[in-house]
Amino acid sequence: MSKPNPTDRLYSKDHEWILDRGDGTALVGITDYAQEMLTDIVFVELPPIGKKVAAGEPLAVVESVKSVSDVYSPAGGEVIAVNTALENAPELVNRDAFGEGWIARLKLADARELKTLLDAAAYDALILEEKH
Repeated sequence: MSKPNPTDRLYSKDHEWILDRGDGTALVGITDYAQEMLTDIVFVELPPIGKKVAAGEPLAVVESVKSVSDVYSPAGGEVIAVNTALENAPELVNRDAFGEGWIARLKLADARELKTLLDAAAYDALILEEKH
């Protein structure tokens, strides 16, 4: 069963989360629901440092025993850090999607884009809708 979605971050309809760090940067990852649907994650293709992405563009790739899925950036920006721990331990995404399983840190191009994303309650409603 998925863990509750933390209320300190925002969510995309594609099942990514973004945590605004308040300093013009944000962490990005996939939700617990997404990792649960993917099942066992065996590989994470991290984006290169310096990569610029627009909201909704592919940021990374997550490969599970079931499928290969793009991870879309919930907001535009430049990749300034990646979670290199995932190179040797991609299962961190399964174990702790909202913590140790983060994928990239972005320097946000425009923090106002975050206003278009879902809060935890709206994301919970989206998941409920998808399950029915």
